[in-house]
Amino acid sequence: MWRFTGNQLKRWRTKANVSRDELAAASNYSPDTIKAMEQGVRMPTARVLDVADELCRAEGLLSAAKEYLSREKFPARAQEFMEREREAISLWWYEVTYVPGLLQTKAYANALIKNHVPPLDEETVAERVMARMERQAILTERKPPVSLSFVVYEAALHCPQVDGEQLHRLLEASRLSNIVLQVLPFARAHAAAFMGSVVFLETRDHERFVYSEGQLGSELSADPSAVSRATERLSMIRAQALSPDESARFIERMVDRHG
Repeated sequence: MWRFTGNQLKRWRTKANVSRDELAAASNYSPDTIKAMEQGVRMPTARVLDVADELCRAEGLLSAAKEYLSREKFPARAQEFMEREREAISLWWYEVTYVPGLLQTKAYANALIKNHVPPLDEETVAERVMARMERQAILTERKPPVSLSFVVYEAALHCPQVDGEQLHRLLEASRLSNIVLQVLPFARAHAAAFMGSVVFLETRDHERFVYSEGQLGSELSADPSAVSRATERLSMIRAQALSPDESARFIERMVDRHG
């Protein structure tokens, strides 16, 4: 949809003899950003579509794309995983660098998404933060409740963006009956912990998936051998981590240090 809308945007702009610089100036974006939208690299924003619709005399045909683009609240590489997450009956998540998205405060999520490279425009940042908050309905609003297990490597809790509010959020989540939250301290980490973050989930149809993200892309796999390897790795990491009670006390001590 990004590519199709971007292609239509370029076609209408060319047909109307509107330069990329003119559209950029009118919509308060840089020409490079307009180019990225036309190429499908970035999502065309509502403001650009509305401005282009008027400049190109598209009579609402460009503005109409907003309804369809607004449904794509997540980066393209993560959309399939988000679909599976909505169907999950159980989920295991190990995170090395960040607090898992399902446990993030709005302020923490905003800080991470705003620091995206390459930078995102304000509308996209706001949409992705809202989408991340909406995903958190899985914690408390599903019936029957989803079984959730999180292990967070200690390094993630020492990031500058992790403040007292975020630590309290982790403690609140850990008290929910359907959530197990563990901390993996530096002293207990072994080789399996340094291979990156990983998520295992099972859907209502008892399909099992493993999801991992890296700097250059992400992968969602239902391959039985991949799922088996991920499950074994997650089991090892959970065994290395502090117990849920020990983890809560660990986080409480961090809260005390934050004042």
